[in-house]
Formats: sequence, C-alpha cells, structure tokens
Amino acid sequence: MENVHLALEEEDLYSGYNDYNPTFDSEELENDAGFQQAVRTSHGRRPPMTAKFPGTAIGARPLGTSFGSRIPMTSSMGRPVTGAVQDGAARPMTAVRAAGYTSSLTRGSTFDPLGQSRGPAPSLEAKNEDTPEEKIKILEKKVNDLIEESCMAQSIGALQLSLEKAKEAGRKERALVRQREQTGNADHINLDLTYSVLLNLANQYENNEMYPEALNSYQVIVKNKMFNNAGRLKVNMANIYFKQKNYPKAIKFYRMALDQISNAHKEMRIKIMQNIGVVFVRMGQYSDAITSFEHIMSESPNIKTGFNLILCYYAIGDRERMKKAFQKLISVPLGIDDDDKYIPSNDDTSSNMVIEAIKNDKLHQMERDLKVLAEKYIMTAAKLIAPTIETSFATGFDWCVDMVKSSQYVELANDLEINKAITYLRQKDFNQVEAVETLKTFEKKDSRVKSAAATNLSFLHFLEKEYEQAERYADLAMTADRYNPAALINKGNTLFVKQDYEKAAEFYKEALRNDSSCTEALYNLGLSYKKLNRLEEALDCFLKLHAILRNSAQVMYQLAHLYELLEDSQQAIEWLMQVISVTPTDPQALAKLGELHDGEGDKSQAFQYYYDSFRYFPSNIDVIEWLGAYYIETQFCEKAIQYFERATLIQPTQVKWQLMVASCYRRSGNYQKALETYKDIHHKFPENVECLRFLVRLCTDMGLNEVQEYATKLKKVEKMKEMREQRVKSGREGSARGRREGREGSGGSAGPSTSVLTSPKKARVMEDVKAVAQSESKQLSPLLDSGKDSSHSSNSTKGERLSARMRSLPASNEPYEANSPKELDASYVDPLGPQMERPKTGAKKRVEDDDFADEELGDDLLPE
Repeated sequence: MENVHLALEEEDLYSGYNDYNPTFDSEELENDAGFQQAVRTSHGRRPPMTAKFPGTAIGARPLGTSFGSRIPMTSSMGRPVTGAVQDGAARPMTAVRAAGYTSSLTRGSTFDPLGQSRGPAPSLEAKNEDTPEEKIKILEKKVNDLIEESCMAQSIGALQLSLEKAKEAGRKERALVRQREQTGNADHINLDLTYSVLLNLANQYENNEMYPEALNSYQVIVKNKMFNNAGRLKVNMANIYFKQKNYPKAIKFYRMALDQISNAHKEMRIKIMQNIGVVFVRMGQYSDAITSFEHIMSESPNIKTGFNLILCYYAIGDRERMKKAFQKLISVPLGIDDDDKYIPSNDDTSSNMVIEAIKNDKLHQMERDLKVLAEKYIMTAAKLIAPTIETSFATGFDWCVDMVKSSQYVELANDLEINKAITYLRQKDFNQVEAVETLKTFEKKDSRVKSAAATNLSFLHFLEKEYEQAERYADLAMTADRYNPAALINKGNTLFVKQDYEKAAEFYKEALRNDSSCTEALYNLGLSYKKLNRLEEALDCFLKLHAILRNSAQVMYQLAHLYELLEDSQQAIEWLMQVISVTPTDPQALAKLGELHDGEGDKSQAFQYYYDSFRYFPSNIDVIEWLGAYYIETQFCEKAIQYFERATLIQPTQVKWQLMVASCYRRSGNYQKALETYKDIHHKFPENVECLRFLVRLCTDMGLNEVQEYATKLKKVEKMKEMREQRVKSGREGSARGRREGREGSGGSAGPSTSVLTSPKKARVMEDVKAVAQSESKQLSPLLDSGKDSSHSSNSTKGERLSARMRSLPASNEPYEANSPKELDASYVDPLGPQMERPKTGAKKRVEDDDFADEELGDDLLPE
C-alpha cells in the first residue's frame, strides 16, 4: 500500500495517461464474468452492486479481470486507476467513459443517451428591448425593410408609393444617427445603410420626374468623402441633365464620371463614351460625336455605335467614310452561336432533351433578339446610304448587296434586293421595268424569298387592276409558302373583286389561322360577311378588330354602318360619335350623324351635324340640299339662297338649283330679283316649261308687257312637248306591234310601222320636235327624279315622298301656285310651304364596302 497515493495528494491529477493500465486489456475479455454479464443484459448494463461511493463505477469490489482478484494498481507516476476511489476522495475527471453509460443508473431505468426524458430545455431569457443597443438594432431593421418595400413598389409601377417609402426610410435613418450620437456610439454609424437610403431616395425622385430633388440627393452622396466610388453617381446626374435637355452640363458630368472610373472598368467607360456621343448628336456637333464613336469602334465595337457612326457620316455627307463605317458595321461580332446547335440529332436521346429544353429559354431568346436588332440596323443603314454613296440609287444598293454577301449576314442580301424593288414602288415608279424584273428574279430561289417576292408582285398588279396577274402571283406565293398570311390576303382580294365573297372569306380565315394578329385579314373578312349579308358575323369581326385597333376610324365607322343595317340607330350614333372623337373634321361621318338624328326626329341636332359637315366640306350636294330644305321649312328662305347658289356653282347644268334660288327670292317677297333670276334661267334653258310658267305668272301679277311673249313661248314649248310624247308613244306601240308580227312568223320586218311626213309644213314640225327632243335630252333630271340618283342612302323613294309632300301643301300662302297647281309639270314642284318635309339624304360612307384602301393592303407590301 505504500505505492498507493490518493488523488488529493497529487499535484497533477492528469499525469500518467499514456501508461499502460490492465483495465483496458481486451485480450481476455471472454473470461471476464462482469463484462460477459453486462453484454448479456438488454441495455448493456451490469447487475446492481453495492458501491462505497455512489458516484463511482466500482467501489470497494475487487476488479475482476483475467489476472484474478487483485487490488487496483497505480502507474509508476502515481496516477490512480480509473474507477478506484479510496478513503472518500472525489473522483477525478477522466478522458475515457463508456458512451451512454453511467454508474448512477438503477434497476428499471431506460437507456437515454440524449437526455430526452428530462423534458424540453428551459426557455431562453427574454431580450431586454429597452437597452439602447436593442433599440438601434430594431431601428436599423425597420430602415432596411422600408428600402426593400420602396424597391418592390417601384418594380410594380407604384412610383408614388415607392417615393413615400424612400422618404420614410430617410427619416428613420436620421433618427437612427441621432440615437447613436446620444448613446455615444457616433463612431459606429452604419455608412452603408446611409448610402443605401440616399441612393434609393435619389432614384425614386428621378423615377417620379422630380429632377431637382434627385440632383440634390445625388449631390449629397457625391460630396461626402466617406462614401467609396461615389463619383460614379455623376453618370446618373448626367442622365438627368440629358432628360432636361441641358446637354452642356450632361457632357460635363459624363466626363467627370469618366475621369473617376479607372481603366479596369472598360465596359463602363465605353458606355459613358457612347452617351457622350449621343449627346453630341443631339447638339448637332457631329464631328465630336464621330470622335467618340470611332474610339468605341476601335476599342469595343458594337452594333448600336456602328449604326450611330453611319448616321453621323450621313449627316456630314462623307461618302467614303460612310462606306467604311458600313463595312465595320457588318463585321461587328455578335458573340452568339449558330442556330445549328439547336437542331436535335437522332442518335443521342439525352442531348436531344437538353436541346429541346434550351432552344426556347431566355438566353436563346436574347440571342434571337440581338440578331434581329443587328439585321434591322444593317437593313436601315443600307437603305439610308444607298442613294447617297453612288451616283444612282440602284448602284448604291448593288454595292451594299455585294458587301452583305461577303459578310456573316449573307441571308440579308436577298432581303436588300427585295427592298430595292419596294423602294421603287414607294417612289410611285410603277413603270420601272427593273423593279418588276428584280422581283421576278426571285422566282427560282428558296421558298421564303420566292414567297416574299411573289407577294409583292401580286400586290403591285392588284394596284394596277391587273387582277389575273395578281391572282397568278398570289398562287405562286402560296405555293412557295402556304403559311404566308400576306399571300393569302392577296388571293382573297382577287376573289373579292370578282364578287366571289365565299371563297374570299375562306382565304381570309386561313390567313387568320396562320397569323391571328393579321388585322388586314380580319378587316377584309368583315367586309366579305357584310357583302354576304351575314351582318352578325361581320359585326363580330369588326368588334374583335376594334379590340386590337382601338383608335381606327375605319373600324368604328364599319361598326356604325353595321348597326345601321341592323336598324339599331342608337348604337350607330354611339359608334359615329367615337369616329368623330378620333377624326373630328371628317365631313362624311358628320353628315351620317346628321342623317341618323334626322331619322330619329331630332332636327336641331341633325342641323348641327349637317352644318359642321358643310363647314369642313362645302361641296357635298346632299348636305347642301338638306340645309336649304331645312331653312325653307323653318321659313328662313333668305338663308337658303346661299346654299342653293352654291349648288348652282357645283352643278351648273342642273336647272332645279336655279329654280330653287328664284323661288326663294319670290317667297321672301323680292319679286324683282325673282323675275331677273327666272329670265336668266330662261336664257340658259329656253325650253324649260316651269321657268316659262313662273315668268307668265310674275309678269301677269306685276303688269308687265312681256307676259304675251312668254305665254306664246310657253304654248309653243308645251305643244312641242305633247308632240314629242305622242311620237314616243307611237314609236313604242309600233315596236310592240312589230315584235308581235315577228312572233307570228309573218316574215316581214320586225321594226315598228311609222308614218312619213312628206309636206314641207310637216317637215318643219318634225324638225321642231327633234329640236325639242334634243333640248330635253340635254337637261338633267330635276328635283324629284334626282332624289334617287343624288342620294347615297338606301331610301330610293325620297323624291316621290318629297313630291307628294310638296303637292299637298296648302295654297293659301302661295299666290303664284294657287292657280291650278295641277297644270305644273310633275317633274318639278316649287318646294315652298310652312309644312314641307325635308328630304332625307344619305351621306356617302366614309369607307365604301368594296374599297381596298392602302390601310387594308399596305402591310402586304412588306413580307415581314
């Protein structure tokens, strides 16, 4: 026992750990009864034993090992054996302990190495939010949340809300700074948070077009030396000056920003220099702009800069440098792969799945957009410089085509040649053989180019009314590309002019199936349905078209006309009101509105629209006639005179307008002026019966000596008129008798039998009759007959109704017509009386049903 030392007596409790201990000898564990008993138990614990010290694993029991019963031995360094505690000393901490085993377990306890039976861990101690540090942290979080909310509001377009959030974040941040200063933590101010707040506030001011406030916010950031790289924000300040059109200051700030950006940020410097060049272009300083653009094209060429450089050379008229700039433009690398990599192969299934996934992703869409933009710039530049770089337009275009053919944009060469022909057509140079020949050369090329050329040729022949050729080239275009909507529309148009509306509608519908946004096909389909009297289907087409073209006056007028045909006058008026809201000076739409209001019985509103139509187009006979009749009905004959005089100027061979002027003078009591007017009419139209009758009445009532002369002329003209009518009647009877004889097979002449005048007196009478007939044939039909011809409305019996109304007028107020009104010729009745009904006029439609205006087919000229 002299070698046994207690743990309390040792100065170093953990010495001797590297010495061998027989307790860890595992070679004879099979003979260890205690170990085997522990292994055989269900939870791997030994039977309960009486321990001298409850906190130890062994106590006073001798250790059972393969070496027999012996007392624990210490190491040569005096370290006590693990598990041996003597004389009540505390057990030292050891580095070796069985996992999940403790000597404190008693019989019936469960195996719980993770301590789950002890229940949940006690709750954490609540933070004290009253401390200054916690208040500062909470305030910082609120500021960051407000900045995030401001940015999110700006992303969805709520600019005012984003500005309010940015202002609130600024107020919170200033309160945070003051609180730090009060607590003595001024050195720990979060500069990144202050920078974020100010920058976001400046951006929101700029988005809301509050430019002075934005400049002030940017200025606060730029002047603060504690912010790193704040000089870059001078680019934003320059952008604001550019929006304010303060170009000198914009250039100044762009250059200041350029000086503060190192050469390591090459892309940023290139963008700033491009902005400087654009500002110089706005100022008209093309030489300075060329300097900036040339530097960019030498350092990092791109499509936009190359196109701007061509524009500057074009502005100063430098032909040679235009050519060089065009060559640089078509040699700019786009940095995108060919479309061949997106073509799937038949062998590798996994690669095909990858290709199918990426061929329509955003990256490929961006590549397509970049390629389309480059082609657009090249085409525009070629069309711009072609007439300038050479002596003729054709030579310049040929040079551009040759350059494009030798570049990476070979497929654009054919499009340039088609544009060359189209340019001829747009210059109204339809007779240019070269334009047609250029288009015809594409008949043997690939299908896409062939279809485009044939479509343009079809359109060209359609404009020249060569419908057979137009149909032939439309068929050729459809053969080359059946999914070309422009070709299908041209084919439908050729059938439309042949009045084959059913087939035309089929081609229009096929064009819509290929391109649902083709407005020309939808418009022409509506016209076809209207021609077929399928008004509901036509209405549906034009309503769909109105949803696409919200401000198209043509579409709205067609809708108004369809509602008129459907006898829904109120809807027609509503659509016409929308038409004049888009084109307030359209005289035909105004006249149509007047007609509809007149049909509804609203005379005052109808008068307003007719009067507005007359102001914008004072040569519409229908409008003039309606206004004159309105003033006569309202007993303002003096005002009606100016309208009938204007009608006389428009149609000087129409005697009815001059008779109306004379009637207005007579009605207003100016008999002398009326007499002079009738005499002038008689001088121009000596065989006019109505004029002679009124002359006789006026001269009789005024007691003039000329009454006998006019009475004699009147009798002679009436007699000639009777003889002419008898002659026409006998001719008709003879013709009918001859036709009957022919049917009876008499074998004689089928012509009517006529009597031959042989005496000189009868010959003179025949000459007089012929003269009267010739004179009558030269006169245009008067008021009542013209009601059917001059009106463009569907009311074909307007003249008859007006005639009946005029004949039914009371004679008490008309002294010159009270004497046997039945003697007046039925072809004219003086329309004067307080109860006269104005004739309804049908103003021409602004867009005729069968009109194919340029708006309908204009896009067909461009095969894109």
